[in-house]
Amino acid sequence: MAGNVTLAMIKPKAVESGHVGAILHTICASGFRIRGLKMMKFTKELAEKFYEVHQGKDFYEPLIEFITSGPVVVACIEGDNAVASFRELMGATDPKLAGPETIRGKFGTSVLANAIHGSDSDETAIREIELVFSKEEIF
Repeated sequence: MAGNVTLAMIKPKAVESGHVGAILHTICASGFRIRGLKMMKFTKELAEKFYEVHQGKDFYEPLIEFITSGPVVVACIEGDNAVASFRELMGATDPKLAGPETIRGKFGTSVLANAIHGSDSDETAIREIELVFSKEEIF
């Protein structure tokens, strides 16, 4: 599975703003295939485990607070060179620096509420997918 899948997570503000359909359309129209998809709400424990690499950084607590503030939509997506290709489609972390054709450029409102999360490596993708999906939820 490594190399051709990654995790996409539509963040609470984008879900609340009604952008789920448009974001999923953008992902699919860019050539990715959805292998697993669900809406869920992160518990504090899951959020801390998911973002443990950022523990101790100044944005860690606000990030945990934000990601647990409402439902998210998570997707296991498949495509060639999935991690790098999806990170390009997402755009820069700061929506003001993301190109207008990127997901964050279109739907992000701030660095924290930048609409979407994507895994940063093949190893992280597998770890994140396993944190939010059971084997039975990936097709």
